[in-house]
Amino acid sequence: MTAQVTPMMAQYLEIKAQYADALLFYRMGDFYEMFFDDAVAAAAALDIALTKRGQHLGEDIAMCGVPAHSAESYLLTLIRKGFRVAICEQMEDPAEAKKRGSKAVVRRDVVRLVTPGTLTEDTLLEARRHNYLAAYAEIRGEGALAWCDISTGDFQVMPCPPVRLGPELARLMPREVLVSDGMPPERIAAMEEIGAAVTLLAPTSFDSRAEGRIGDVFGVASLEGFGSFSRPEVAAMAAVIDYLSLTQKGSLPLLHAPRRQNAGQVLQLDAATRRNLELTHALSGGRANTVLSVIDRTLTAGGARLLERRLSGPSTDLAVIRARHDAVSYFVSDRLVRDEIEGRLRRIPDLDRALSRLALDRAGPRDLAAIRDGLMGASALQAAMRDQDLPQMLAEAREGLAGDADLADLLDRALVAEPPVQLRDGSSIAEGYDAELDEVRHLRDQGRGVIGPMQAEYIEATGVSSLKIKHNNVLGYFIETTATHADKMLSPPLSERFIHRQTTANAVRFTTLELSELETKILNAGNRVQEIERALFQSLREAVLAAQDAVGATARALAELDLASALARRAVEGNWTRPEMREDRAFDIVGGRHPVVEAALAQGGTPFVANDCRLSPMGDGAAVTLLTGPNMAGKSTYLRQNALIAILAQMGSFVPAERAEIGLVSQVFSRVGAADDLARGRSTFMVEMVETATILNQADERALVILDEIGRGTATYDGLSIAWATLEHLHEVNRCRALFATHYHEMTNLAARLEGLRNATVAVREWEGEVIFLHEVREGAADRSYGVQVAKLAGLPERVIARAQTVLTALEKGEREGGDRKAVIDDLPLFAAVPAPAPKAAKGSAVEARLKEIHPDELTAREALQILYDLKDLAEKA
Repeated sequence: MTAQVTPMMAQYLEIKAQYADALLFYRMGDFYEMFFDDAVAAAAALDIALTKRGQHLGEDIAMCGVPAHSAESYLLTLIRKGFRVAICEQMEDPAEAKKRGSKAVVRRDVVRLVTPGTLTEDTLLEARRHNYLAAYAEIRGEGALAWCDISTGDFQVMPCPPVRLGPELARLMPREVLVSDGMPPERIAAMEEIGAAVTLLAPTSFDSRAEGRIGDVFGVASLEGFGSFSRPEVAAMAAVIDYLSLTQKGSLPLLHAPRRQNAGQVLQLDAATRRNLELTHALSGGRANTVLSVIDRTLTAGGARLLERRLSGPSTDLAVIRARHDAVSYFVSDRLVRDEIEGRLRRIPDLDRALSRLALDRAGPRDLAAIRDGLMGASALQAAMRDQDLPQMLAEAREGLAGDADLADLLDRALVAEPPVQLRDGSSIAEGYDAELDEVRHLRDQGRGVIGPMQAEYIEATGVSSLKIKHNNVLGYFIETTATHADKMLSPPLSERFIHRQTTANAVRFTTLELSELETKILNAGNRVQEIERALFQSLREAVLAAQDAVGATARALAELDLASALARRAVEGNWTRPEMREDRAFDIVGGRHPVVEAALAQGGTPFVANDCRLSPMGDGAAVTLLTGPNMAGKSTYLRQNALIAILAQMGSFVPAERAEIGLVSQVFSRVGAADDLARGRSTFMVEMVETATILNQADERALVILDEIGRGTATYDGLSIAWATLEHLHEVNRCRALFATHYHEMTNLAARLEGLRNATVAVREWEGEVIFLHEVREGAADRSYGVQVAKLAGLPERVIARAQTVLTALEKGEREGGDRKAVIDDLPLFAAVPAPAPKAAKGSAVEARLKEIHPDELTAREALQILYDLKDLAEKA
């Protein structure tokens, strides 16, 4: 026998079938309920109670729920754990449903599909980071990548051949990537590698002939005004718009016109380089101790997002770079102006995200207030900068601050100073803005105050001084007089105005048309206030959207000003300098420093040892520095700091150095550090070789390459031969600027044969068997690696250190005498047979013994001087 399905459960199953790959938040009163497998998965993910409700097909129905008023916090947890959530709302009042019959089900429908790339709420987003949704399209071997942030409206597209997909995704770090069903697994692997959620769409979403549909979104007949787009680019943009239409249920977000980005306009950094240099994400996870964390002095959310965007994709346009440096220089040179601007920027809200929520009709009164405060703050900032002689970029930003004065004035008049979060909380519209609203509020809040004047007027009209206007739950508002006045009230002319309602033993009760109308108004005042406020809110929202271009321009101008002043503050704090950017391939750094390491050392009061780097090639040849020296001496820091100086310079920042001359860099490649890739079955050595192959195959003559310890993951001679050949390839074929650190001292001989190669070493000193790191990079080659000394510093047992020294001495002696290394090893006695002598206990000296006898607090000055003479004598006799 088949169990009967209830009407509500039939409705649920019908809606759920349309969103099988998402959790369905099914609105029931004040809760979002989940059923069946959705409930089981959500309860586990959210750590909430799993219950049961009725049966379906003979089985208990699993159920869990979350309060609607606090659903956002639960949504955030689910999204972060990889779920997609379909929000199903009640589309009518339950009272309306009952009119269709006692068993009628409230009409419901999904109003939004929440996915990682389509978030807009502040509680679900990181204010200082973009939240990108990307789409990758590939047509006949040509690829394109489109991406947008619906919380800010940013929408861009660029050609992206398959080989560039990984690096570009690493730059953008999208939360969600759209691909066509049937995309090759290796492409999807590149997307999953950066932690993005991959969503498969039907091939029809990637329509390469969708110019008309895309144009409709932006209100244009042709996309030619935005640029010339290839078929893959159109397909990628079409997929983004199609997906947004699907997830937002036809209510498209506010998107800026698509901007076409050329790969050549951005400094290319692959995923390994970004990871090794820890630009925005640390190797240990999170943002602490990244380059971004130590340079970020921005005061607005828009400025912070712009900073990350610039750091992730530095420019290769010399004019743009110099203009950005001019802007930073202006604020560096004028502290008073910078302080005033920063003081105003601190009070600027996030205009972009408030505007986006208003466009999607998910905004509250505080979003309107954010637009108001942002426009007014920008206007005041523009006035403060009016008489200043600004460089071009700042002058353009000042013009963008104009915003819309009429809109700002409208919002200022319409809104209270501190509106509530939700419109339903009421009291968001200021008193005096709308006469009808003021009147209805007065009725709602001061009902008795309105009744009083009416009662006085009735007393005067009737001459009955004891007349009262009262209220009860049965009659509502009524007029009451004592029974002694009944004949007067029931006779003309008073009976024509005062309508008899009830007679009691001691009183007679009446009403009037005016009182009935007033009662209706008072009783409905609460609902009417909400209706009026809702209508006024919508009119203000439409006014903001009508001025969206001006608001967007203001947001961009504020971000530019914030970033320029923030970079200036960082430059002043760290004593950074403006780099001299050049067209050639110069690379001359004097007193360069690593920004993150320097900041970490400063916390402990330790100064950073600055170093020079000269990588300026002769003519069109290569410029390679071969760096030798022991571990722990600072080779990796030196390599990284010079790559970071180039990146900071081209993003528009000053750099941590005394002086810097940098010819434009097109690519930065970094092969530093070692790690397994167990997920792909790659050893440390294999990962190293794959990354090195990428560099050798892609680096052009304007590239900057840093390589650390190539070949260390295999046998000595194999590693040496690979490192040797790699260095020669960089010099002869890639002909780029490169820093190459190695422990293979044999390679230093290449400097005599390769014109563009020079040797450098990190200086150390030995003192009584200990190694002291000076962290200074000097011309020349290291004579040894000091590996045993470093092992001693690491805490290896003394017996191990002694044995290692014995083996090292024997091997070095055998090589000097031209002996066979295998024979030397065979001649070494086994460790177990001839254990290394245990370290001797240190003997106490006469000086130490004498010091133990001294009590400084009991000494006179003369006695102390005599003791110094005695200690000197003892030391000379020792």
